This record gives sequence, C-alpha cells and structure tokens, in this order.
Amino acid sequence: MFDEEDILKELTFKAIRSSGSGGQHVNKVSSKVELMFNLSESLIFKDDQKERLLDKLQHRLTKEGVLILQCGESRSQHKNKDIIIKRFLALIKDALKVPKIRKPTKVPKSVIRKRLKSKRKRSEKKANRQKPNLD
Repeated sequence: MFDEEDILKELTFKAIRSSGSGGQHVNKVSSKVELMFNLSESLIFKDDQKERLLDKLQHRLTKEGVLILQCGESRSQHKNKDIIIKRFLALIKDALKVPKIRKPTKVPKSVIRKRLKSKRKRSEKKANRQKPNLD
C-alpha cells in the first residue's frame, strides 16, 4: 500500500492553543496539534490511489486538496501528536481499501417452491374461515 515513514515526512504540524477547561494552563500552552497533508502534491501515492483518496475524502479536503485534522484531547502536545498521527494513518488506510464486488446469486428452486407452498397453505387457511356457500 504505502510506506508510513515516507508519508510522515510529508506531514506538517502546527501547535495551537487549545480551548476548553484548564484554567491558566490553557492560556499559556499550545497543546492542540493541527496536522496538514497536501494530497495533491504528495509523491507517495500513485495516480489511481490519489483518485480514490480524493473521492473518499472529498468532504474533508480544502479547495486546494489539503487534509486538515486537529486533536486537543490531551493536555500534552506529544500525546496529541501521537493521537492525530494514528487517526490520520487509519483514515488513509480506510480510504484506500477497495470494496469487494458483490456477485449476484440465483435464487434456488427449492426456496421458490417452499415460498409458493406456504402461500398456498395460507390462502387455503383463509378460505376455510369464510362462510360456506349454500347454493
């Protein structure tokens, strides 16, 4: 598929201030990590892989073809960086998966016979519920 070490070289990281609770710590430290990956300028993926990624990740990409992910779950910048890298690699692997083609199968004759037999039984049961015709 692709080499993880090579793809990590193409990533750019930016540390930004995280929002939320944490008091003075949040105001002083840039612990939130933003990951940016330029898919259109990537040299790792082949053309067909790039096409698949563009198709699968189109709602996550900017107009320039840049994937931006953020993580501010932890108070540690290093933990956030590890989390965002794992998320990114999982996202790329999932987008590159080729779905299996479904092969339609024929319905067996025994199944058709069984369905018609049960329909016939049900109709006879309902016909027996009606009042008899005395003509």
